[in-house]
Amino acid sequence: MKAVLYYGPQDIRYENTMIKPLEKGEILVKIAAALTCGTDVKTYRRGHPVLIKNIPSGFGHEFSGTVEKVADDVTNFKPGDRVVAANSAPCGECFFCKREEYNLCENLDLLNGAYAEYIVIPERIVKKNTLLLPENLTFEKAAFCEPLANVVHGVERTEIKPGQTVGVMGIGPIGLMFARLAKLKGARVIVAGRNPEKLRLADEFSHADEIVDLKRYNNPEKIFREFSDEKKGLDVAIECVGLPEIWELVFSCVRPGGTVHFFGGCKSGSKVCLDTTRMHYGDIKIMSVFHHTPKYFRQALDLISSGEIEVEKLITATLPLDKVEYAMQEHIAGNAIKFLIKP
Repeated sequence: MKAVLYYGPQDIRYENTMIKPLEKGEILVKIAAALTCGTDVKTYRRGHPVLIKNIPSGFGHEFSGTVEKVADDVTNFKPGDRVVAANSAPCGECFFCKREEYNLCENLDLLNGAYAEYIVIPERIVKKNTLLLPENLTFEKAAFCEPLANVVHGVERTEIKPGQTVGVMGIGPIGLMFARLAKLKGARVIVAGRNPEKLRLADEFSHADEIVDLKRYNNPEKIFREFSDEKKGLDVAIECVGLPEIWELVFSCVRPGGTVHFFGGCKSGSKVCLDTTRMHYGDIKIMSVFHHTPKYFRQALDLISSGEIEVEKLITATLPLDKVEYAMQEHIAGNAIKFLIKP
């Protein structure tokens, strides 16, 4: 098959590779739709300590498609089934899984290889995190299940409530989805960013109540406070950039008794400086949420199927498989939200 393989930072190659023979419990899926992701862009630029285990590696992890073949012992799927699979599945037996903290599983089974004509789904993901698509759901929309599952997890853990003022800093696809889900929770939402296309989508996709162009207003802390109830500061501040300086900025925007959610992952070894007096005497809750679980993956599919979240609006353009590196470069240049890759 044709596939894009990862050899190292800024070294991905479109080439022929063998399809791995199926082992116990596995299924082979013909990919119909794959999506580019900010994590893939980070991996392309500097590698990834968790996702990339061997070189060369499959690349890409957001996809949907049709079952082509199943191992002899697989009974829950058959050739021709339309499916979406997550990029991981927990073991169910480790320290964290026994506490139902499945996203922290010590033996998380990770899957890469969405930028290809076919992908083999491991047994554990087949059993725990592969779902049949509703008849009315397109492959293109279904491919959004994985990124949305992360946001559904993040929103639930943040405990956003109706009437709260929620600020989102960083309006890439994850930030835009956070803003949309916060609106569905009944919150008043303010978002801030610089990219004109992302600012447009903050209105058209997220339906944010206030949209701040940081090219025009260079003091987001002041703007967030002005927008908040009695100008006390945000009830919830969510960081979706992944830069230490933005973590520090977002922390300054929340009110006493509020919640700061650092969702954007910073580069390994990064450190931040936070005002401990303000944190302690301000009774500020600080949190981060990593990844998703089978529960949130299913919830994401339900949200997309219901039409409550119009994920297709986040697609910048459709590209063939041999243009994945071009897509990475366009992301780096700030010219894309998400590309749809059609093998």
